[in-house]
Amino acid sequence: MRVQPTVLDSPEALGEAAAAAVVEGLAAARTRRADAFLLGCPTGRSPASTYAALARRVAAERLDVSRLVVVLMDEYLVPRRPQDDDGGLALEDPAAPHSCARYGRQEVLEPLQRAAGAGRGPSDDALWLPDPHHPDGPAAYDALIADAGGVDLFLLASGASDGHVAFNPPGTPPDATTRVVELPETTRRDNLATFPSFGGDLANVPRHGVGVGVATIRDLSRSVLMLCHGAGKRAAVERLAAADRYDPTWPATVLADCAAPRFLVDRAATRG
Repeated sequence: MRVQPTVLDSPEALGEAAAAAVVEGLAAARTRRADAFLLGCPTGRSPASTYAALARRVAAERLDVSRLVVVLMDEYLVPRRPQDDDGGLALEDPAAPHSCARYGRQEVLEPLQRAAGAGRGPSDDALWLPDPHHPDGPAAYDALIADAGGVDLFLLASGASDGHVAFNPPGTPPDATTRVVELPETTRRDNLATFPSFGGDLANVPRHGVGVGVATIRDLSRSVLMLCHGAGKRAAVERLAAADRYDPTWPATVLADCAAPRFLVDRAATRG
């Protein structure tokens, strides 16, 4: 199914519209008497205006977001230290500026806690992250999400140069679940522009990550909302708007196969 974009004037207007969708989802979850509202959260520049707008709205309207759970999409993996005797890969230091865990806590969870006030914000443990070392493997993350009833609203972003979504690179099969992924150079270059902490040096960008698969996004979400803004995302917007089904050469096209998909872009991301 082709998903045509709704065009907003600016990244800030896009953020306000996306934040409104989150608030509507929270209200719907309360109507269902759901124990939790799972919000799938990417990191980086694309969703930043949404998270800021959501915190402002929570503060202005004194919203209770105590049942909100931040479901992170991915995290970088780095080689273990030489003194570790098991080799392999470890989760990135959660204090690293480019850590997804750091981003989720400082850019999403804590601003909502401050905005809502004591007893009305998400709990400190309402931040979920895929675990490559889980006894049942990384796909245990999918089981955790499924057991909670699925992600109520999955916010998505598309890589500018290769259409990656989360850490799913071009060539990702449609049945991919949460797993460890080797990051291609195209994705790493996109991420180089996202995080100044890499110092502009591609060698500083981790080569591996753990992240949700396109099947995780498609099968375990009630609704999804793709966010694209800026002139650098024009090619991505064109590819996504033209897709009527999942195209593994541009993984963000999973949008077309998801339940209740929506697509928000700003005017700079269109050629009109």
